[in-house]
Amino acid sequence: MLTETKTGYTVKQLADLAGVSIRTLHYYDEIGLLKPSSVGDNGYRYYEEEAVYRLQQILFFREMELGLLQIKDIMEQPEFDLMMTLVTHRQALQDKIARLQTLIHTIDQTLAHLTGEVDMTKKKLFEGFTEEEQERYAQEASEKYGAATVQASMQLWKSYGKDKQAAIMQEGKVIYQDMLAAMGQGATSAGVQAIVARWHQHLRYFYEPTPEILRGLGHHYNDDPAFHANFADLHPDLPAFLEQAIMHYCDVQFPSA
Repeated sequence: MLTETKTGYTVKQLADLAGVSIRTLHYYDEIGLLKPSSVGDNGYRYYEEEAVYRLQQILFFREMELGLLQIKDIMEQPEFDLMMTLVTHRQALQDKIARLQTLIHTIDQTLAHLTGEVDMTKKKLFEGFTEEEQERYAQEASEKYGAATVQASMQLWKSYGKDKQAAIMQEGKVIYQDMLAAMGQGATSAGVQAIVARWHQHLRYFYEPTPEILRGLGHHYNDDPAFHANFADLHPDLPAFLEQAIMHYCDVQFPSA
């Protein structure tokens, strides 16, 4: 068991505690990223509690794939706040966990398909529409919400890059899968409404959805022949269920809208 000495942790103790190499701590010292709290008469570096917390922050930032110089610049800002940074790190890690869970779910579904447990042809919703259908929806959206809004949404989407676009699309698939699995709870149940809230948040990757847009989408999912067909292919009652769930969400969240 590692114990802190009266003068702090030695380099070896801190390296063992944090799971990094002694060489790494020496390098952090060299570039001014993590200086020892004190240096003994014997030349040993010692790290006290403040330095330990700083190392933790450095490792969190490294987990977010930031460069060492970027991390140094961030942590030397006068407004740097440890508590707020920890909250930010926590959210970033939760987002990463969600992405990994999505990937695991995709792998499980693919394995199930390959072993014959799941018929992937019933997931047409998740394959996307044809180019002709996309053009038709773009035209309809321009007429309903305005060309400027649609153009801004398209530019925002293009700005993400292929990897993020793929992650966003996969997140959307999981939301609809979760909705399908939760149908037995009822459209107004807390569980289903939580999924609708996730769907609402997901739409912000594309644009800021107003209550009018949310209600319009709810009706569209049930009334539009193409959307209805795709959702009904997963479950015949899903289009109407989605509409009911979204309408209830809007009634609760935006009672005056």
